[in-house]
Amino acid sequence: MSVVLVTGASSGIGRAVALALADRGDTVVLTARSYDALAEVAGQCEERGGQALVAPADVGSREAVESAFELAAAEVGRIDAVVNAAAVLAYGRFEDVPAEVFDRVHRTNVIGAANVARAALDHFDEHGGGSLVLLGSVVGKISVPMMSTYVSSKWAVHGLARTLQLEARRTPGVHVTLVSPGGVDTPIYRLAGSYTGHAHRPPPPVDSPEKVVAAVLEALEKPRRESSVGLANGVMVAGFRLLPAVFDLLVGPLAAIATTSRAERAPSAGNVLEPEPGERSVRDGWWTLPGR
Repeated sequence: MSVVLVTGASSGIGRAVALALADRGDTVVLTARSYDALAEVAGQCEERGGQALVAPADVGSREAVESAFELAAAEVGRIDAVVNAAAVLAYGRFEDVPAEVFDRVHRTNVIGAANVARAALDHFDEHGGGSLVLLGSVVGKISVPMMSTYVSSKWAVHGLARTLQLEARRTPGVHVTLVSPGGVDTPIYRLAGSYTGHAHRPPPPVDSPEKVVAAVLEALEKPRRESSVGLANGVMVAGFRLLPAVFDLLVGPLAAIATTSRAERAPSAGNVLEPEPGERSVRDGWWTLPGR
């Protein structure tokens, strides 16, 4: 039995990871901004045979992250692994996204990843090792219009992960893995901020959260440099790197078709600045590839 701290555990991939860990009898430390959502996940984890500790924290706050780790250490002792899945997103042309929304996406996705990684590595140093899994994205390797908040933040997470991996070569027992999904059926798209006049959706081909969870669990058992989850990820990255002129010509129209809904939506920060009230879930009802 392992003790695993999971950020972003209130919905989507983070919630799915927490439930999968509970299925195998692990103790899960649940971290996100909403205590009520975490309490619901904790109940589901315990129903599945795992143990759960609720440790609310906004990962953008270093003090809050440190407090969550201190609570976990006091209640359950050693933390064997950490999965950082916390992330927010806002759509819109760079100049149309309010500065405070852009900054807050980076505070959660980049500063949050750094805060969690710092606390995890400090804990691992003290307790003789451990595994850190950072959730990146395929857009951390390419560029997509209307997603400057997410693209730039995930490029930063990719760079952070690779640097930590190089530095961890000198630290026996410490492992860092980057998991980079493509489109996944989670609520992040519905909850995202939008300044395009429309709602948004995951780009096809859409994978199930469980496929990403499988990659995360594998990384915990057999750490590796990176795990890419998405049938089209390799094609997109190759096009971006090898045929940049063609990529630039096609990505705008294709992204508009693939990621933009016909449903109109007033400008909104979504859940970027504050968690939105209401039901949380792992999936959001998007069609996914069969068997994926």
